[in-house]
Formats: sequence, structure tokens, C-alpha cells
Amino acid sequence: ILRYSKEGDVVLDPMVGSGTTLIETKLLKRKGIGIDINPEAVKTTLENLNFNSDDSFGQNVYLGDIRNINFLSNESVDLIITHPPYLNIIKYSEGKIDGDLSNISDLSKFLDEFEKGVKELYRVLKEDKYCAILIGDTRKNGHYVPLSHYVMELFLKNRFALKEDIIKVEHNCKSTPYWEKQTEKYNFYLIMHEHLFIFRKPSKKEDLRRIKYSTKAY
Repeated sequence: ILRYSKEGDVVLDPMVGSGTTLIETKLLKRKGIGIDINPEAVKTTLENLNFNSDDSFGQNVYLGDIRNINFLSNESVDLIITHPPYLNIIKYSEGKIDGDLSNISDLSKFLDEFEKGVKELYRVLKEDKYCAILIGDTRKNGHYVPLSHYVMELFLKNRFALKEDIIKVEHNCKSTPYWEKQTEKYNFYLIMHEHLFIFRKPSKKEDLRRIKYSTKAY
């Protein structure tokens, strides 16, 4: 938030969860917009924002779907930050909410639905501004599923350019005796990292040839 935005900027988290992004935008004097398909997440975010701080620009939380944020105008957002679900590894709504991406177990279907959200993020983001996505990988049937790679490809396919790939180490994934036995028994390694992708929306007048290896818009 500090690096890619300034005071007064509009910061969007379209899958706001418990509201961590908006807590920071409030503290850092940005205008935060949080959206979530889960009413409980909206309620939790509003509760977590209930603290005293100079909030000159305001924080707004909406019940909505990343795939349809038509109440936001084209190129009205200065920075996007979000943390999508990793398929159905954690079912945030316990399968009770239609359209919740965390209920989708099929990778192809998940990517098809999430791509609708990526297109919306591209639409609302201003030119030459940034979108930060924290995403990890998973396993299915004893094999590694590089979910982060597939998600990165969605953004590149939809005209974003990759600015940074920051590796976030999961220090709390230490091997306990239980997991040591599991990894030996089923022959796998613990996934101990996530990817923080920083994407940029190139300007319409930009010569994309200079960044042709970082985007598929060229």
C-alpha cells in the first residue's frame, strides 16, 4: 500500500475477507473499498473497522461479487489488493452461498469463473496502476497443482503486465511430528510459500514491445 499508492488514493479489495486491507487503508489515509460475496465477511470487516483513527477518506464495504462490480466506474481505482481462495481448500461459506469461488473444486471451472473477476479488475483499475494478488498452490491426488501459475496466466492473458513476483515464506508451516509422518507416508513436501504477484495495467499509448516478455497483451 505504501509503495504503490499515496494518501487519498482509492484502494480496492474485491474479496475482502476479514478486512485486513481496509484496516491498513484506514490507518494509512487511503479510501478503501471492500467487497465480498459472503455476508459474514462483510459483517466481520465492518466490526474490525470499528476503531478510532483519522479516517478522512472513508472505508466502504459492500456485499457483492468480484465477477460483477458494475457499481465501480471504469478506471476509478488506484490500487487493487486481494487474496483469492485456493480452489475449495477452505470453504469460506461452507457451500451455502451460490457463486462462492471457494466452493469450486474443479480447476478449469474455478479459472473460468475467476477470469470474469480478472476482467472486472482490469476495467476498474487506472492505467499504469497496480494490482497485487496473493495466491498459493495446492495438491490433488498426491500431486502438486501450481494454482499460482494458472492464476498468473489469467492476468497476463487479460492484458496485465507482471511487475514483480514476491515469494512469501510461510514460517508457521513447521513440520510437527504428525506432518513429518504424513510427508514420509505419502511421499510429499509441505507447501511453505505463496506468491505475491504485482501486476501493472499498461497505458493505452505504451509501446508494449519493451515489456513483451512480461505480458501477453503484445
